[in-house]
Amino acid sequence: MVGLIGKPNTGKSSFFNAATLLDAPVASYPFTTIEPNVGVAYVTKKCVCKELGVQDNPKNSVCVDGIRRIPVKLVDVAGLIPGAAQGQGLGNKFLDDLRRADALIHVVDASGSTDEGGKMVPAGTRDPLDDVTFVEKEYDLWLTGLLIKDWARMTRHVEPSKAKEAVLEKLTGLGMTANDFTAAVHKARLKAKNMADWGEEEIMMFATELRKANKPILIAANKADLPSSVSNIKKLQETGRVVIPTSAAGELLLRKAAEKGLIRYSPGDPTFKIREGVSITPEQERALKFVEERVLRPYGGTGVQRALNEAYYNLLNGIVVYPVEDENRFADKRGNVLPDAYILPRGSTAKDLAAKIHTDLAEGFLYAVDAKKKIRLGAEHALEDGDVIKIVATTRRA
Repeated sequence: MVGLIGKPNTGKSSFFNAATLLDAPVASYPFTTIEPNVGVAYVTKKCVCKELGVQDNPKNSVCVDGIRRIPVKLVDVAGLIPGAAQGQGLGNKFLDDLRRADALIHVVDASGSTDEGGKMVPAGTRDPLDDVTFVEKEYDLWLTGLLIKDWARMTRHVEPSKAKEAVLEKLTGLGMTANDFTAAVHKARLKAKNMADWGEEEIMMFATELRKANKPILIAANKADLPSSVSNIKKLQETGRVVIPTSAAGELLLRKAAEKGLIRYSPGDPTFKIREGVSITPEQERALKFVEERVLRPYGGTGVQRALNEAYYNLLNGIVVYPVEDENRFADKRGNVLPDAYILPRGSTAKDLAAKIHTDLAEGFLYAVDAKKKIRLGAEHALEDGDVIKIVATTRRA
């Protein structure tokens, strides 16, 4: 699951609404979102149906003109303001809500038209980079505070291996893994230091690297259609962070127009077409022209779909795998061709796919079949993007 974060009034809820076509409250004042909104968005991928020369009929996803749209969870949590780690605003509740997310999309007001608390100010008077760094800092402070609270108990008067086990147990409760721990210790250059001797500075360094390992962040530079955004987006990109110019309002407008049958538009498209025989009002024409000229032409799209795809395929290093039951027809037992598409972390095995489908398949796993190559695969075979796989187990799916 990917979480949407950011201070209030950056267009975060508009991004959520555009991605899910739900109606989360949107308003120009802080804390419009209090309880986290959870919805289903879609990531897109070229479907293997064209490669295989088959007509698919998906069950868990949608295929439109050879593009598979795969459902994913997206959570929009309450806006964050400085001091959250000390309980300011919605503080710790916001940070606690993020534990469920595997990666984060930080929606930033690239136009610089909202102050640190989310109140409207003249465009260009706020540096969006400050918004990026303060969110990272607040998360790091929150995590540091949680670790410091129990650090002495976990690390002192015990063997180093026992200290590591205690810290790992704490981190597991926060949704972090042993791999995150190892990566953070290495990146913070703390491997040679006894954990019992770490002070607040070392724990803070450790927390920062934990956040980078466990919660990779993508910057959605929103309100990209405003003139003041151009130089700010360039500045953000020069930091080396993953930055995608976005117009959540533009995407929402296009999706709503497409839903009403006014235009032909699919999420991620670089352009749209007004449907033949459709009459639009002058106001609608002006709005569509604005999006075309200020968003689609300069950026090649609204950025919303690109941000979602980037989060799942690059930040989380995901691949798409298609499980089937009939390796010759690429179908399930009911004849549905390429019925399902699953996103798995790169490096996932055939047995991991079995577990994703159903725990019984993993427990009774015998072998898998590469339906494209018609060869047998073992449990530990690493899957590749676009694989079509049959799982053979002692237990069959219902």
